[in-house]
Amino acid sequence: VQLQASGGGLVQAGGSLRLSCAVSGRAFSRDGMAWFRQAPGKEREFVAAISWRSTTLYEDSVKGRFTISRDNAKNTVYLQMDSLKPEDAAVYFCASRPGGAVDSGTAGYSYWGQGTQVTVSS
Repeated sequence: VQLQASGGGLVQAGGSLRLSCAVSGRAFSRDGMAWFRQAPGKEREFVAAISWRSTTLYEDSVKGRFTISRDNAKNTVYLQMDSLKPEDAAVYFCASRPGGAVDSGTAGYSYWGQGTQVTVSS
């Protein structure tokens, strides 16, 4: 199983980025998918998730700014990030949860991508 995250980079505050996570080796359409992030010196934290039925869940600080979506035909989950703030800077990880449901804890996610760096300048 491989989760390949991409799309990170450097952006000014107020700007946008779109992260992608391509999944191989699993029945993607049946998995719940999520994005987490980890800033230096901090614990990994939940950002957003989407169930196999496309029910979404967001961390409060990103509601209204980030949008998670999935394309089952492409085995890919996306995170559209708008109105970025310096505090959004982190390494972003995608994760897969067998069974299709999602929640905000890391324990239920069995497979993880390698992370993609997001840097937001003020």
